Amino acid sequence: MTIKPLADRVLVQPMAAEEKIGGIIIPDTASKEKPIQGTVVAVGNGTKDEEMILKAGDNVLYGKYAGTEVELEGEKYLIMRQSDVLAVLA
Repeated sequence: MTIKPLADRVLVQPMAAEEKIGGIIIPDTASKEKPIQGTVVAVGNGTKDEEMILKAGDNVLYGKYAGTEVELEGEKYLIMRQSDVLAVLA
């Protein structure tokens, strides 16, 4: 089964979170608002007011609480609006 997002929505596969960085363990409370990274898997066609600028394969940063979690064939994904994406990583 495949998922095709509608309008200005994108399907993102989250990357695994790191528990510690350089030997320093960061408390959970300190990382609550930290953006999360993922890879765009599929995109919608955009809307007449907002052109779709993301494409499949883009590595992106998004807010911790952005999107709706979906599970497909044992894999977890997020569906979110393009405007919920904070940045594209080059």
